[in-house]
Amino acid sequence: MHVLLTRPLEDSIDLIKRFKDKGFTVSHLPLIKINKLNHPKLNSSDYKIIIFTSSNAIRNIDTKDFDKKSLCFCVGDATEKTAKQKGFYNTFSAGGNVKNLRELILQNLEKKTEKILYVSGELVSYDLDKDLIKEGLNVQRLVNYSVCHVEDISFDFLRQLKKKIPDIVFIYSQNSAKSFLNLIKKYELEDYWMKTNLMCIGEKTSSVLNELKWKKIFLFNPGEEEFLLYKI
Repeated sequence: MHVLLTRPLEDSIDLIKRFKDKGFTVSHLPLIKINKLNHPKLNSSDYKIIIFTSSNAIRNIDTKDFDKKSLCFCVGDATEKTAKQKGFYNTFSAGGNVKNLRELILQNLEKKTEKILYVSGELVSYDLDKDLIKEGLNVQRLVNYSVCHVEDISFDFLRQLKKKIPDIVFIYSQNSAKSFLNLIKKYELEDYWMKTNLMCIGEKTSSVLNELKWKKIFLFNPGEEEFLLYKI
């Protein structure tokens, strides 16, 4: 079975190894680039509660001065793993769903006057901070990275891709879906995917790619990739 993974390498390397260990052929085509953004200097001691909605939010902030006992709410398991690697140990994971993250935060926070730091990328699919503020929480959003589209595929990768089209493609965001569609059109690959299963996070992501003909489309949460392979 041939699997195409599309997240940046730092987010894919563990999964690439696990798939290869199971005997799968794995190709890697990152669809977005992460750019660190400058932001005002933080007084990290002001925050005992932190929200991260991606691993990139953690990678692009200096965490050394934060109290590692701080409550750390993470959108999913991969983000929680990155937080733990940075030394945070009072962590919570919402299983990859930002709406579940909202509920998790509201269920666990009683003091509504404490400052909460919400660290995210420039573009979000859901205004978590505004929703939490409506609930009476004291949330400050910090934007510390932006995303741009990958616009080219190397000649060698394109040649190998045409030779053996993947059986499964994993797409992790609307931005990634848009990049993928743009690349498919740029390199005239629209008719290559009828025997390929598309795996997407959420209906909004899959809807971007509905104009292509797929074998089947599945929705999944991060961490379910290996399980899904055995459903096909």
